[in-house]
Amino acid sequence: NTCFQYTAYFGLSTNLVNYLKVELHADSKSAANSVTNWVGTSAITPLAAAFLADSFLGRYWTITLFLVISVAGYGVVTASASAALQSAVFYAGLYLIALGGALQPVMASFGADQFGDDESERGRKSSFFNWFYFSINVGCLIGGTVLVWVQTTHGWRLGYGIPALLSVLAVALFLAGTREYRRHQPPRREPAHQDRTGGCRRSQEGRRGGPRRRCAAP
Repeated sequence: NTCFQYTAYFGLSTNLVNYLKVELHADSKSAANSVTNWVGTSAITPLAAAFLADSFLGRYWTITLFLVISVAGYGVVTASASAALQSAVFYAGLYLIALGGALQPVMASFGADQFGDDESERGRKSSFFNWFYFSINVGCLIGGTVLVWVQTTHGWRLGYGIPALLSVLAVALFLAGTREYRRHQPPRREPAHQDRTGGCRRSQEGRRGGPRRRCAAP
């Protein structure tokens, strides 16, 4: 799953300046600036993913949501490259990918959730992280070499179609293990005003002869 994600991402990003110059007719300065802005956005979006995972959705649903967004982004980019659509469509796809690809910290934490704290589980967790970062490096290598060669030799339609296919496979592989995952949802917080209201009602009942209880301090 992670290997496919990083193969797709680096297959797109490594040769992106050339695509902007050749297909969208941007000058070198403008193309480099656009790629820099996009890479910077990709580096910030993990903050949003981590916040959603820890506060609202939980890691499983955050990963699922962002993977689907990533698939949509690769689909838009591939359609734009195939049909020579306007640059605005291509950039919309790029920034969907920047948002959907913000999963490394959440994915690593979700993987750690699958293991306990006893001695035997610690060894398996260590092995997981070894393979996790190994798959990232393999994906970076394949995306930055093989897919760039495909784009240069066989054109952008196939060169961007392969990352789109890999993003779909990444979603399918992740969802295939749904029944086996350990999911840890963020804790639900009871609104504080409910406790205060309940406490005051009980105090009022005490004045009428019922059980007396002091109101909780705000």
